[in-house]
Amino acid sequence: MHRRNFMSLAAAGTLLGFTGPAFADLPSLRFRDMYARGKDLSDLSLSLQGQRIAMTGYMAPPLKPEINFFVLTKTPMATCPFCDDAADWPNDIVLSYFAGEQAFTRFSNLIRVEGTFDTGIKTDEPTGFVSKVRLLDTRYTVL
Repeated sequence: MHRRNFMSLAAAGTLLGFTGPAFADLPSLRFRDMYARGKDLSDLSLSLQGQRIAMTGYMAPPLKPEINFFVLTKTPMATCPFCDDAADWPNDIVLSYFAGEQAFTRFSNLIRVEGTFDTGIKTDEPTGFVSKVRLLDTRYTVL
């Protein structure tokens, strides 16, 4: 990464009110490294449980405007990849709960997120959305 790009990312994080470590100081997890064989989480993913991490991807459009989460995807998606069963959980999405009030961004914008990595099958009560992996207290910046 060029120094100028890093400085731009650091400045953008400051403008968006990021507190805590800069993205460069966080462990980074790529979608391709999240799972081992099949639907089992990789050793790397398991080791990151409960830690603040950084990921890069795209924000899928929300199910409805008043929800407090978005789905981080590996590739841009024009519709939300809603799943009703953890057995169908795709290995290229991460449920991401906002840290406080945040706005949604266009589905085609590449974003860098930071959040606390959480694993295990859980259901979001208000929406019924079933997730296998999540980022909690997520903040993002558009790259």
